[in-house]
Amino acid sequence: QVQLQESGPGLVKPSQTLSLTCTVSGGSITTASYYWSWIRQPPGKGRVWIAYVQHTGSTYIDISLRSRTSISRDTSKNQFTLRLSSVTPEDTAVYYCVASETFRYSDSGNRNMYDYWGQGTQVTISS
Repeated sequence: QVQLQESGPGLVKPSQTLSLTCTVSGGSITTASYYWSWIRQPPGKGRVWIAYVQHTGSTYIDISLRSRTSISRDTSKNQFTLRLSSVTPEDTAVYYCVASETFRYSDSGNRNMYDYWGQGTQVTISS
């Protein structure tokens, strides 16, 4: 059973860089053929997919955030990390790391596409 756990700061100041790490257990991020993604849900809004890293190491980032987002992995720790720079209060959300066997951008806001979820971590952007 794959388990995911997010970690990172709960409060970040505007203009700083948000860094969140997902630690995976019960499966390897290099051998399990999943898409390892980050999604977020702003208050009162729907889920928004941000980026994924595949078991091959290939990455893809949503075009709306591409200029200030990176996703990477540490295979020795079985972790993948999201970095979002120049944050604003609009980046306030619950951030989730998730895993899915398939990925369709058109379904990226549908929770049913994702097979495994972290518990989510609240990130607030405020001075």
